[in-house]
Amino acid sequence: MEQYEVTFAGFGGQGIMTAGQLLAYAGIAEGKQVVWIPSYGPEMRGGTAYCTVVVSDKRIGSPIISNPKCACVFNRPSFDKFVPKIKTGGLSIVNSSLIDVTTDRDDITEILVPANDIAIKLKNVKAANIAVLGAFIGATGVVKYETIKDTIKQKLARKAEFLEINYKALDKGIKLAKEHIGKKKVKA
Repeated sequence: MEQYEVTFAGFGGQGIMTAGQLLAYAGIAEGKQVVWIPSYGPEMRGGTAYCTVVVSDKRIGSPIISNPKCACVFNRPSFDKFVPKIKTGGLSIVNSSLIDVTTDRDDITEILVPANDIAIKLKNVKAANIAVLGAFIGATGVVKYETIKDTIKQKLARKAEFLEINYKALDKGIKLAKEHIGKKKVKA
């Protein structure tokens, strides 16, 4: 891996920023160069929110990314806005619990992750972002499994009662992505 760019996007309150921060902290823990840039809509909870994370083995020339290698989208407006911007050969990870369409692009890989359904089965709807983060890590290997697991433990330690739920959501996302790596349109 030389450099990998990903955009996490959805409504405020879906854990978009947390997913991006966890990835950024894991990259830092592995000694990589990292940039995390948040963007909020007019309201925090319920408004549009997205962040871009760049993880690289080398110095990052510009933190501004117009066309990321991956977009992890949590709602339909984010799907419509960010999936068309993904670089050719890139990856789209879609929260299929809330997005009922797929891309017509045949130049990217699309992984459909029923993130909200996974989180509801785990009895914590807030774990949906971790399922999507897991799918991203499972599909790309940008950071190691143990690193992201340790990062989740460190950064979400104040909510220790949810740690096992977050680990299960992470594992489910990773498993779904690895099952479908290399396929174009995948339903989980």
